[in-house]
Amino acid sequence: MKKIWVLASVAVLAACNSKEPAKDDSAKSGADSTGQVINSPYPVTYSSSFVMGDPRNAETALALWKDWDGGNLSASRDKFADSIELYLSDGSVMRGSSDSIIASVQKFRTSLGTVVSRVDAVMAVKSADKDESWALVWGKEIDKDKKGKVDSFFLQETWRFNKAGKADLMYQFRAAGAAPKN
Repeated sequence: MKKIWVLASVAVLAACNSKEPAKDDSAKSGADSTGQVINSPYPVTYSSSFVMGDPRNAETALALWKDWDGGNLSASRDKFADSIELYLSDGSVMRGSSDSIIASVQKFRTSLGTVVSRVDAVMAVKSADKDESWALVWGKEIDKDKKGKVDSFFLQETWRFNKAGKADLMYQFRAAGAAPKN
């Protein structure tokens, strides 16, 4: 009986001195790319576990921006999956075949004059728990319409890429490019 108490005491002490962090399996926590647990006061509905992703996805997103600036979206056709969803900054959503989406977006792009983009930051990430690849691009766009009116705004776009490296989803967010005038 004395041996059981000694073994139990050693086991308890060893457990108390363990250096491993406690695991939190709640829906509002996840691990970041370093394995650190993120304790969120909100439920994280997609993921909080990201690692650096394939830089080719970021390069593809930048090529899409460049094709937009140049006004020739047909050059981008091979960068898109067969179907795509675009959630645009004005609240509109486009879903359908890449050919029909590209044609619609090209019609809008043709209505603009020149477009010049500036990239402030770009990175490729992968959700470790969902096994999905993303590219994030932050920048500024300056548009000049055909009458010479200039408009500028900051953009943040989040592009998802399928297993073949083709863009199939994009979320776009926009903010005014200049401080409001009083």
